[in-house]
Amino acid sequence: MTQRVETAPEGGEGPEPGAATTAAEPTAADATAESAAARRHDGLTAAEVAERVARGEVNDVPVRSSRSTADIVRANVFTRFNAIIGVLWVVMLAVAPIQDSLFGFVILANTGIGIVQELRAKKTLDSLAVIGEAKPQVRRDGRTREIPTAGIVLGDLVELGPGDKAVVDGEVLESDGLEIDESLLTGEADPVVKQPGDKVLSGSFVVAGGGAFTATKVGREAYAVQLAEEASRFTLVHSELRSGISEILKYVTYMMVPAAIGLVISQLVVENEDTKDAIRRMVGGIVPMVPEGLVLLTSMAFAIGVIRLGRKQCLVQELPAIEGLARVDVVALDKTGTLTEGGMDVTQLRPLGGAAEADVRRVLGALGSSDPRPNASLQAIVEAYPDTGELRCTESLPFSSARKYSGAAFSDAADASGAGDAADAGGFAAGAGTWLLGAPDVLLPPADPALTEIDELNAQGLRVLLLARATRELDDPEVARGVEPAALVVLEQRLRPDAADTLRYFAEERVETKIISGDNAVSVGAVAAKLDMAGADRTVDARTLPADLDEMAAVLDDNAVFGRVNPQQKRDMVAALKSRGHDVAMTGDGVNDVLALKDADIGVSMGSGSEASKAVAQIVLLNNSFSTLPSVVAEGRRVIGNIERVANLFLTKTVYSVLMALLVVATQVPYPFLPRHLTLLSTLTIGVPAFFLALAPNKERARPHFVRRVMRYAIPAGLIAGTATFLTYMLARRHYTGDGALDAETSAATLTLFLIAMWVLAIIARPYTWWRVGLVATMALGFVIVLVTPWLQDFFALKLVGTQMPWTAVGVAVAASVLLEFAWRWVTRRFPDTD
Repeated sequence: MTQRVETAPEGGEGPEPGAATTAAEPTAADATAESAAARRHDGLTAAEVAERVARGEVNDVPVRSSRSTADIVRANVFTRFNAIIGVLWVVMLAVAPIQDSLFGFVILANTGIGIVQELRAKKTLDSLAVIGEAKPQVRRDGRTREIPTAGIVLGDLVELGPGDKAVVDGEVLESDGLEIDESLLTGEADPVVKQPGDKVLSGSFVVAGGGAFTATKVGREAYAVQLAEEASRFTLVHSELRSGISEILKYVTYMMVPAAIGLVISQLVVENEDTKDAIRRMVGGIVPMVPEGLVLLTSMAFAIGVIRLGRKQCLVQELPAIEGLARVDVVALDKTGTLTEGGMDVTQLRPLGGAAEADVRRVLGALGSSDPRPNASLQAIVEAYPDTGELRCTESLPFSSARKYSGAAFSDAADASGAGDAADAGGFAAGAGTWLLGAPDVLLPPADPALTEIDELNAQGLRVLLLARATRELDDPEVARGVEPAALVVLEQRLRPDAADTLRYFAEERVETKIISGDNAVSVGAVAAKLDMAGADRTVDARTLPADLDEMAAVLDDNAVFGRVNPQQKRDMVAALKSRGHDVAMTGDGVNDVLALKDADIGVSMGSGSEASKAVAQIVLLNNSFSTLPSVVAEGRRVIGNIERVANLFLTKTVYSVLMALLVVATQVPYPFLPRHLTLLSTLTIGVPAFFLALAPNKERARPHFVRRVMRYAIPAGLIAGTATFLTYMLARRHYTGDGALDAETSAATLTLFLIAMWVLAIIARPYTWWRVGLVATMALGFVIVLVTPWLQDFFALKLVGTQMPWTAVGVAVAASVLLEFAWRWVTRRFPDTD
């Protein structure tokens, strides 16, 4: 875990361990080998990069943040229901007037709208993905630079630091305490210490230390690509909405097949009438069974949500994550980077045990410079105490969130003979020796008197680090035992200005918040209290948590703030919460959050977070603003609530269409409608209203059991509508006689069905707002215009004959609407929203 730095005498290179010290003249071969080694550690030259690009040895795997254009077109065009509608449309174009084929043009328009909206969403996702894309550091010509992932070539020297993700396969060339987590690839939870010559797999990430590796496999040969670890960002997490609609469509198909077969036989065989008219009425019975717009509106609602969130710099890497975040009832927050900003400030330095402040400053400065990629705490120390250059680092131990400390061994820079003599000659004054910097309650025994002072500081929300001299070697696993405290470093964390409002929003929406942090529990609780978070006083030191998941879940339910949590515990805590039936969202930005982010129902990462955390999160807040989360929740609620509304409309139509088809087959009568009638009804009572309702604001709390709730009302509503319409049709068949009787019967049945469908729409549109009332009224006005305009009457074959039967149709519709209202209220009371 440690990297030793050999010290050579000034004026020449030191001998290799165990090598002879006799001087010898360098040979030409030695010079060539030495030159090659130097070039290898400097990385490739520009000429070598150009050669590899010419040979095609580049990392040419595209970063896909969304489906390709071809996939989007294919998904919208080649659907099961489009195939059914398409065949029927071709048939109608051949045997019927154009007005009976209008339903086909509606499908074309719907498909076109769906494609355009998803392409807009794709453009948004792709542009945001470029902003959030990993840009590895590559050493070329001896200089380190950030380049796009696709710019890496075979043989490139890629540098790694904490939180970095390996984007290609390679072999370690340099290691400074390099520890790599391969759990996302192999399932092995423990980090692997990497030494020069060890293999590095793409998709793994650094948890501690740093180093560099040579790219040996790039592009589609890389391990992670072969496993499809990150080949496609457009993967679907579990979505109750999508799976529910798929289930509904399965049921619809089961109902459609026998009803359609029966209708075909009835209209073509049993009814011995004109073949073309029989086909028109057969198609008129089958088309409304298909809820063609439901899938379209769902995809469109997700796509528009992506576009809206994209304007707020929120990258949705998996579309159903919008829905998922709206369903969560527990949000687990990592304090650092989420509630607090990344930066910190050193506010106090308190020497302990008689240590001189000047000596402590000198050691802190040397510790800061010993880590090439300091974390936020060490960066604050670097800024407060610059390195004086008086100490030389001979060995370093990078910070690890599992250990909770880092360390280094120093010698006096003026003494090239090593650290030992300096330490013997009053080393504390010079700073020579082995030093650790980390969590006081980890480095000190529980009864140490210094902890009392530290608890007081933690209670103020301050972060406290302990600087201590170690009595053991840095590579000793027990290096933290028996340390000598030298100073307390007090740091103040910068609170995010929007954190309090966001926590308040979740509290108002009855979403529990749990703060899970690697810091001291009392300190984290004090920060939570400053933000007025409910339960900030219920703090738990995670080191006391039970290992059993059930027992851990009980503690998690009773408390809100958890400190000293290690990465594996974060993962266990997410699992424990999920075992209690919670939908869990996890936010974080550090490498120590990766495992928990991956296991949570929804993982949310900050744009400034580690590449590893962004790779596994479903949502990335590119503006690093925690306050964006309520917008994501709002979009999810809009999608869930509105799709449930429009699903009721579509499925009510499917139910009454199937019922009427079965009644027609049973009674051996002509089907009451032509396709043009149902195109008109569907447009006014479902198509246009559903479009507006699906995209409207909706703040209703997301509820489970989507399919169950939709079917509870759609089935009785469809049965009432179908029965009442068929009753009107049969009464009209008794009332009208003569050549135009069938057209008059159809018109009466159409009037009844329209009025009932309008009442269904009026119920679904609740609670009323001015625009919803206007929407319902406009649709009603559209039907009135058709009835009173002569050329529209002819176009849609709608003409009410006489007064008795039209008023009878109205009466049947009113009675059916009363039944609908009772059914709605009974369902609402019998199955409340809390189910």
